Amino acid sequence: MYRELKHVIDTTPMCDTHEHLWSEETWIRDGPDILQDLFDNYIKADLVVAGAAPEAVERALDGRDPDLAGRFRGIEKAWQMVRHTGYGEAVSALARLVYGIEEITMEALEAARHRTLELRRPGERLRLLKEVARLDHVQIDNFCWPCHPDPSGFDFFLYDIHWSNFVWGEIDPQALEQETGLRVSDLASLESALEALVAKYGPVAIALKTNHAYGRTLAWEARPPVDVSRALAVILAHPENATEADYLTVGDWCLAKGAELAIQYKLPIKIHTGYYAGYGQMPVEWIRPGHLTALFRAYPQCRFVLMHMGYPYTGELLAVAKHYPNVWVDLCWAWSIDPRSTVEFVRRFLHTAPSNKLLGFGGDTFWPTSVVAYAHQARARLYQALAEEIREGELTEKQAIAVATRWLRENQYELFDLHGTREAIQKAARPDAVKKTSRRRAFLPDLA
Repeated sequence: MYRELKHVIDTTPMCDTHEHLWSEETWIRDGPDILQDLFDNYIKADLVVAGAAPEAVERALDGRDPDLAGRFRGIEKAWQMVRHTGYGEAVSALARLVYGIEEITMEALEAARHRTLELRRPGERLRLLKEVARLDHVQIDNFCWPCHPDPSGFDFFLYDIHWSNFVWGEIDPQALEQETGLRVSDLASLESALEALVAKYGPVAIALKTNHAYGRTLAWEARPPVDVSRALAVILAHPENATEADYLTVGDWCLAKGAELAIQYKLPIKIHTGYYAGYGQMPVEWIRPGHLTALFRAYPQCRFVLMHMGYPYTGELLAVAKHYPNVWVDLCWAWSIDPRSTVEFVRRFLHTAPSNKLLGFGGDTFWPTSVVAYAHQARARLYQALAEEIREGELTEKQAIAVATRWLRENQYELFDLHGTREAIQKAARPDAVKKTSRRRAFLPDLA
């Protein structure tokens, strides 16, 4: 064992660049029971693929049902089939680290079922993330535009502006007017509304984020304004008559506009590439990171973060990261999708692309307890990868420590404006900010 390397990896306050965390209020009021906490994450897809009936999985995750034994019985056989997958590895870590369970059995579940109520108390969400997972901060995509300062941890919980609906070409004039005060009726007014939206939330956002690959191809091309105007007119007036080509045309224009605004507000754009959550609905040709290269060329000043290791297109992603100065790679979720491939990927990345272009962790999940498990998994697998590099003579332990620190923390501080964003959030969260700057009103609905 390389003790100094392991100590650094285990104790470095790690930057978490991607989560979908529920709020403090939701965690306390509507948080999970023990079966939900263990299995209401990515493992549920593996359970169905392994043969569990979807109805059995749904019942297992129904916290209103007090029959813990009956709920677990429906998924127990499938659990044995998936416990060694990356998702299963994380579930076992969650059971051990949070509940003290070494082997998930009915008896162990019954003995620990009270623990969730102890965790669902004010401040426990932050403690789990900061002290148990040992995170510097988390960046959260709540699938919405607003980036309100989070009173449960202003410096800790940072938020993305969600951009996917625009890239799908799904324009909601009423919602945009409510957010910006601008009525969208044509391309010029849509452009003004998008500019106003980012002006409103950009100062306190950490990034723009889009996962549009769940609804369309990642393939992008520059669109002439005349084509965009025509397609947008159809979508706004008669969406039932809009074609897939219409939505792609407007969506590509909106992604380009997002890149322009990201440059203006010094925000990276995070883009989902690769694997889908869930099961039975992934068109693999849509998700290739190489589809985005025309976008990288068109906006060389924009910083693009390609998420999830582009899995399974890892080799393609390595080539993109090596070639484009404005591309970063984020390992969020990758450690759980396929931990062994991720170990191999980071070793290949080290010898292929600049080491300042890799971001080491994001759990991509909803409950803080799951983040604890995914963070533990990432640290353990990163140690495995770098220890193998040392054993094979590729790195010294000192060099491996420098790489680990860069991937867990330093690259994130270089890429994201963490200091500036935190300062803007603190300013926006002050009660007098509402009086001084009307633009801050949207940030403080409960704090004024």
